[in-house]
Amino acid sequence: MTPVVSAKGIVKRYGHVTAIDHSDFELRPGEILAVIGDNGAGKSSIVKAICGATTPDEGEILIEGKPVKFSSPIEARDMGIEIVYQNLALSPALSIADNMFTGRELRKPGFLGKFLRMLDKPAMEKFAREKLTELGLMTVQSIKQPVETLSGGQRQGVAVARAAAFATKFIIMDEPTAALGVKESRKVLELIKDVRARGVPIILISHNMPHVFEVADRIHIHRLGKRLCTIDPKDYTMSDAVAFMTGAKEPPGQDAA
Repeated sequence: MTPVVSAKGIVKRYGHVTAIDHSDFELRPGEILAVIGDNGAGKSSIVKAICGATTPDEGEILIEGKPVKFSSPIEARDMGIEIVYQNLALSPALSIADNMFTGRELRKPGFLGKFLRMLDKPAMEKFAREKLTELGLMTVQSIKQPVETLSGGQRQGVAVARAAAFATKFIIMDEPTAALGVKESRKVLELIKDVRARGVPIILISHNMPHVFEVADRIHIHRLGKRLCTIDPKDYTMSDAVAFMTGAKEPPGQDAA
């Protein structure tokens, strides 16, 4: 089975600091792959290299077996890769629909759209409402309400719905539950499972071990700038994962999952 995305021998240096040290990476079709590691281990760096936010100094990245070189996250997005950032990257003053379509607005058909560049607001609002409903998120009063009027969990839901609506390859989620309470975190975890059930694979970067072990199909453990190992959460405990991550315990073979 060809991985959705794989990285081989990735190196990224910032002066004398090596953020990624000949690291490998692999996301399989239809899975949730959790990426864990201590602060400074390089887990965010490897994911940034995959989505075009940084350019590796060495190594190669393949999407569905074909080599790619992204010069920006926009190029990655155009290929169907979506990112849900920890800080959400939403515009608080804009409506839910406007946030869903930021950077990819729909224009009215014909003369009005082509020459006067008028936006097709009804079409965008209809699409946004459908996507939120698909993920069970229509607890909001109106698709036109500003994002700043939503709770933290609802905002995260909008960010996840936006990614799920436009991702054709995979979604990267960077600490999606970090700023949320218990109830809102539960809703986001359910959303993540719903997105996976629709066939979209997910890379989940998280420090929250209970969440990782609840939703992940495999866990990529990053240490000192490279992939230490990949484990199946059914075969190991959270304590094992932390011990591998910190170097307190010898890891299993390079890919135990």
